[in-house]
Amino acid sequence: MENSTNQVPVKVGEWVLTFLIVSIPIVNLVMLFVWAFGNNTNTSKANWAKAGLLWMAIIAVIYIFIALVFGASLYSVYS
Repeated sequence: MENSTNQVPVKVGEWVLTFLIVSIPIVNLVMLFVWAFGNNTNTSKANWAKAGLLWMAIIAVIYIFIALVFGASLYSVYS
């Protein structure tokens, strides 16, 4: 059962701090995991963090695909 404090709306100042933390490389990934799967995180922030992780995974797959396509094309040109 969820704690009632997890249902309280997140204040604007907390969101500003959240976005500041998420703008820091490496720290953003760690904190998104903490917020997404932590027990004491506000429900709306946890859902937002899970969505952020999902977007990061989608973008990483797209980048890998593009790198493979360009890598293969460069390999075929220079070999």
